Amino acid sequence: MNKLSVVLVVDDVKTNVLNMEQCLQDQYQVWAADNGESCLLAAKQQPDLILLNMLTSKLDPYRLCRQLKASPETSDIPIILISTNNSEAEQKGLALGAADCISKPISPAVVRARVSTHIQLKQHQQQLKYMAFHDQLTGLYNRHFLAERASQSLANMVRHHGELSLLMIDLDYFKQINEFNGHQVGDVILQQVGRLLQQSFRKEDMVARLGGEAFVVMMELGLYQARAKAELIRQKLQQLKPLGVEVTGSFGLVVANIDNADFAHLLLLADEAVYKAKADGRNRLVCYQQGQYLCDD
Repeated sequence: MNKLSVVLVVDDVKTNVLNMEQCLQDQYQVWAADNGESCLLAAKQQPDLILLNMLTSKLDPYRLCRQLKASPETSDIPIILISTNNSEAEQKGLALGAADCISKPISPAVVRARVSTHIQLKQHQQQLKYMAFHDQLTGLYNRHFLAERASQSLANMVRHHGELSLLMIDLDYFKQINEFNGHQVGDVILQQVGRLLQQSFRKEDMVARLGGEAFVVMMELGLYQARAKAELIRQKLQQLKPLGVEVTGSFGLVVANIDNADFAHLLLLADEAVYKAKADGRNRLVCYQQGQYLCDD
């Protein structure tokens, strides 16, 4: 059974809240807040839509709209304003980021229709956003998002003198795997490798599919920890055997620093480390450090 979408009703009159609950409860889960503070707290729990009564006495609806739209946590939640037929108030609310207005006296059919429309629009936008930043086959982040996030992470590393490592993984003999087993098997292998990588790293690390059979991981780790982690993943990959197929990878690791904080250059160094790993026999880790490529045998 699909989980019901959540509508947060912001109103300090209990009768109004009850009316909204009766109107929506068959199709939605309804939360209630009677002041600005409780609304902001509830909004952080990510309801799908907010119904805000403009005539409440316990809050400033315009200030609340501004706060909701200013916070990255709540800015994507659509807000429908409930008000008297006041075009000036509606224009002000819409200018602050509200998605729609419903005039009193309310019609249950109109409320349900407007709520349904804006929740569907939000879900469609979320789907488009997901598709723009994720690889369709594996569900990992894609190259576009990797480049965007990497630039931010590298800037933070320089600013805060943090640690950041970039690991590239290229599956060995994948063309032959596809030719021998078929592309459908190859796709399942890529999915299972992606799942292994996703489960093996922390939330603060970023796992992306670079394209084809190549993956990239950005870790907030220095050389020794990143090297140990990469070697552990290499061993896990060798043991994975998705669909009974033996799969290994060539690993290239490079550590960023203040003098080497350009993503494109780091990616090139990691790619060259992968190339050396393949030239040296595959299924191994090569690290770039101080102008040298060091191989873990």
